[in-house]
Amino acid sequence: MDRKTVIPNPWQALRQFTPARIALGRSGVSLPTKAQLDFQLAHAGARDAVHRALDVAALQEALGQVSALGSTCIALHSAADSRDRYLQRPDLGRRLDAASVQTLTGLAAADAVDLAIVIADGLSALAIERHAAPLLRSLMQRLAPENWSLAPIAIVCQGRVAIGDEVGQLLSAKMVLVLIGERPGLSSPDSMGLYLTWAPRVGLTDQRRNCISNVRAAGLSYEEAAYKLHYLMSQAHQRQLSGVELKDETPDLKDGLKNALEAPLRRFQL
Repeated sequence: MDRKTVIPNPWQALRQFTPARIALGRSGVSLPTKAQLDFQLAHAGARDAVHRALDVAALQEALGQVSALGSTCIALHSAADSRDRYLQRPDLGRRLDAASVQTLTGLAAADAVDLAIVIADGLSALAIERHAAPLLRSLMQRLAPENWSLAPIAIVCQGRVAIGDEVGQLLSAKMVLVLIGERPGLSSPDSMGLYLTWAPRVGLTDQRRNCISNVRAAGLSYEEAAYKLHYLMSQAHQRQLSGVELKDETPDLKDGLKNALEAPLRRFQL
């Protein structure tokens, strides 16, 4: 299409601040061809993310390189036996299948562990493949000095958030952390969410969970997500609760680093 036929939008300058589809211009009463093709490509990417199968072997290999996690990863499956079934029946994605329950029953520790980590494909396996290992690497750097005890990592195919409650309960964990692929958007097919629950057990509702969302390159960084998550985990362990009663009161990470750097200078000036 000839550029001269595209009528520009006066908000064009605002596009540098957002990935949202604004100020696309128009040709007659329609979108420009490039904008329309970009939309179709983004829509196809979101659909592909929803239907993509999680590469469990590659994820296990990536997690094995995060030394603080140890080497034990368990591959599990929800009660949804196929992707189509998973999308049609959300309830089946919240419970483990019989074989997975049997596997975890034999692994439960005699004493409760501090944390069970559950990684579920959710609605974007792409998000998990890209972000789960790097996020956990950042988190483990914060947890390592504090000697948290960990259950084996559970990788769940066709899983939803609440499946972490059953995994945590079966592994006798005081707390469960679920990493899950979030519902793709047209500008974010690889967004990962983090859900934290104290005293996990089957039947809990969302009010008992804390959520950190939009972990991805163009969203919340691994470092900042780990920073917020470490605070919530520490507070949950100390106060023995999570969800609506536990608020994220962390200062902005950049402000905290700035204050730490400026404090010696302020003392010198005084």
